[in-house]
Amino acid sequence: MTAVRTVLGDVPPEELGVCDAHDHLFLRSPQLPGQELDDAAAAAEELTAFRELGGQAVVQWTPRGMGRRRDELARLARSTGVRLVAATGLHQAVHYEPALLERVRGRLAELFVEDLTTAPVRAGLIKVAGAFHTVDAHTRHIMTAAAEAHHATDAPIAVHLELGTAAVDVLDLLCEELAVPPSRVILGHLNRSPDTRVHREVARRGAFLAFDGPSRAHHATDWRLFDVLAALAEAGHAGQLLLGGDTTTAAARAATGGGPGMPYLLGTLRPRLTRELGEEFVTQVFTGNPARAFAADWRG
Repeated sequence: MTAVRTVLGDVPPEELGVCDAHDHLFLRSPQLPGQELDDAAAAAEELTAFRELGGQAVVQWTPRGMGRRRDELARLARSTGVRLVAATGLHQAVHYEPALLERVRGRLAELFVEDLTTAPVRAGLIKVAGAFHTVDAHTRHIMTAAAEAHHATDAPIAVHLELGTAAVDVLDLLCEELAVPPSRVILGHLNRSPDTRVHREVARRGAFLAFDGPSRAHHATDWRLFDVLAALAEAGHAGQLLLGGDTTTAAARAATGGGPGMPYLLGTLRPRLTRELGEEFVTQVFTGNPARAFAADWRG
């Protein structure tokens, strides 16, 4: 049966609701010292604010080894009423101690499948990461494992594109070499490299395109976002677009930091999108598209 796999169990895609398609409630990395997302009370505040604005689901892209706290995600889903989707997978090597990567080498696909199918709190997607303008050896290693896990389970694969680059190379690897259907791939951070020709190419190939991390001053985000989305919609790709907040540091939370945090997506961005691109477009991007992107015909 086709379903979105949440931390509290599978739900029909049409019940997922208004969705933040890429965010983080818990996250830690040696690349972000002192900015760990590890405060469960703050996470609850963010989720509550999101729910009060009409939010119904959040997809957390935090992969293995980065403090994803699946048991806490399940507790938050119960207490706030927001559906939460967790991730398995692996990020870039810089986010891990070398000893950890060595321990899981050769076992990644097995571990991903376990997270997706038999863990007490199951993941609903596989998160992997590309390198800046290239597919390096680590990228190839983790994406090969992700493809194997996808073929065993039908789980969607969500990709961190470093500064939005190498989207075509990633699709070549996942879809041409590793036989993952493009419709099962979600390309993240495309807002950080607003190359509309690349966007159209990967959209024509059938992938989902995620624009995440709004209002980050050091990235090309808000001030180009509307033109990029409008261009893709006009080219016939509105059904492949996803939006997320991608809150990665404690300072970026609305509840305990300077924001804009999770509420920004629905409190600020959605009304502007409605005025500019219409209610039908907004409903598709926040509700219809995530329901298709994160649903799977679960196996294993």
